[in-house]
Amino acid sequence: MLWLNAPVAMEFEDQDLSESVFWGVNLKGTLFRDADFAGSHFFHVSMANVSVDGVINGLVVNGVDVTDYVNSHDRWYPLRNQLSPEDEDGLRHTWSQLVAEWNTLYEFVEALPAGATEVSVDGEWSFRDTLRHMVFVHDKWFNWPFLGERSFDAIGLPNTGSQGFAWPGLDLAAEPSFDEVIAQRRLHVESFGRYLDGLELARLPKEVEILENGVVPSVMCFHAVLEEEFEHLRYAWRDIEQADR
Repeated sequence: MLWLNAPVAMEFEDQDLSESVFWGVNLKGTLFRDADFAGSHFFHVSMANVSVDGVINGLVVNGVDVTDYVNSHDRWYPLRNQLSPEDEDGLRHTWSQLVAEWNTLYEFVEALPAGATEVSVDGEWSFRDTLRHMVFVHDKWFNWPFLGERSFDAIGLPNTGSQGFAWPGLDLAAEPSFDEVIAQRRLHVESFGRYLDGLELARLPKEVEILENGVVPSVMCFHAVLEEEFEHLRYAWRDIEQADR
């Protein structure tokens, strides 16, 4: 295939490109993150050294349905498919699985040499800072809209793109010890779990306001927490195992 135009790196963020047609385009080295490919078709394409990470339901490659094979070899299946439950029992079930997985990780970390939790791998957050981010996640998506708290924990850590926002109470210059972080992390986890135990979605407002994101459906907040918990659990396992080598 002949590429007639010089490559132009572009970023598409929070855009709806559904029903688009890409014909004769060069997508080498592209990154798709938080993207929805449901109902997509790829014809006459070249896929070499392609990595796909996500929910797989109905994937046909060269006429072969590989869904069962992929999911049966996926360490995180079916948990990754249970991050958006629409009822209380589903939310509680997913949460209990996530808590169990995190506890397994904590046990692994406890056996590591001193200082391993502060090691950054490939420029990613250290384990300590990953937990700081989870403190922030709970403050943003749960404590603020549902508990009415109006100050974020000072040690919380937003994602890079959100660090310029004026988060009340946050101290980006903070350098808490791992013990301080894990203590706050556990308080947040316990609080969220207690809330889910008595949760009745029908009694919640249909929408709540989230700092930086605006008004969103209430149930989306719980989905956001579950998804963040899942993704950062996987990132933490990936990086802490490398830090241990």
